[in-house]
Amino acid sequence: MAKTQLGARVDEDVAELAKKRAADLRLSIGDYLARLVQDDASGLRARAVDAAARFLAEHQTTFGEAEDAQHARRGTRAA
Repeated sequence: MAKTQLGARVDEDVAELAKKRAADLRLSIGDYLARLVQDDASGLRARAVDAAARFLAEHQTTFGEAEDAQHARRGTRAA
């Protein structure tokens, strides 16, 4: 597939974050940006965020109970 060069101006902190994330994934910046755009355009990102929100909503009680138990244990040790 033919490649086209794009130019974009972003804040320095965004550029550094993109470089770090691309390196973490062992991708070039171009490949990382292409992956982000493809995931966004295909709806993959939105579906993943929706699935995570549903999971958290369905299990919020369990997370809350675990957090309460953790706080209770900390409280007894501090006394």
